[in-house]
Amino acid sequence: MSRDLNGLYRALAADTDERVLPTPDRVRRRADRRARQRAAFGALTVAVLVAGTAAGTRWVLAAAPDRSPGPPAATPTATSAPSSPATASPTPSTGRTGAAPSRTPGAPTTGARPPATTPTTIPDRAFFTLPVANDAGTGNEFTPGAVLPALCGATPGEAQLVTRRARSLPFRRAGAAADEVPAGSYRHSIAVYRTGLADDALRELRQAVTDCPTRPVPDAPGVTVRQRLLPDTGYGDESVLFETRTPYRDANGDPTGGDEVHLVRAIRSGDVVTVLWEQGWESTSTERVQFDADSRRAVEAIRRWLT
Repeated sequence: MSRDLNGLYRALAADTDERVLPTPDRVRRRADRRARQRAAFGALTVAVLVAGTAAGTRWVLAAAPDRSPGPPAATPTATSAPSSPATASPTPSTGRTGAAPSRTPGAPTTGARPPATTPTTIPDRAFFTLPVANDAGTGNEFTPGAVLPALCGATPGEAQLVTRRARSLPFRRAGAAADEVPAGSYRHSIAVYRTGLADDALRELRQAVTDCPTRPVPDAPGVTVRQRLLPDTGYGDESVLFETRTPYRDANGDPTGGDEVHLVRAIRSGDVVTVLWEQGWESTSTERVQFDADSRRAVEAIRRWLT
């Protein structure tokens, strides 16, 4: 054996002799402690991963919209039991259900018209327009003043009134010459009453006409006006028609025979009442055909305004 190799062996023996080797049971305890530490660290790692996965699942379920149709509103949904206690976790509720809300019997559909409100102003378009053949060319004038003949001091419907507009409207007969005087003149008014009280105004009007069958003519001693209700149907929701009769008189105020007759019609459409009072022109009387036709025009104008 060479001298160098012997020197190496002696150095190794000297270094080994200085180190004290642990006993076998100490080596086993150290190995068991390391094994337990690795097992505990592994279990902790698995728990952290499971908790993170569950939290992420809850966040995704809460954020994602529920697009699946739910069960009918009247059918309870059975809850299935988890397959394993170690892996099952409750799913948080999003507060949404797929079932459509039930409709209350008798509730209006979404396409139904909302209830109308009582108007507080009356526009020009609420008043009817005369046909060209009846246009006197004088236009109409909105002025204050009486909208009904005198009824022995009665003021039907005034307590329920919200607003009113009135105009004077001369007209002529169809086919009349351009230079011919008007055939008559309307005192045409539209009144809005408090909700549900317009029918009271018409009832009071009927009563006022009944209670005032005659009245004196101002500035005509001994001359009276006779008033009476006439049957009437087919205009608006309801209507009241009455006439006034005054004896024809000459320039001196003396009767000449016959009566000057004028018609008044009040028509209710909901809470609105339009009154057409034909007043004549230079002692003319009302022509019923023309008066009825213009009454229908007045109703139609009110209908278009309110709708």
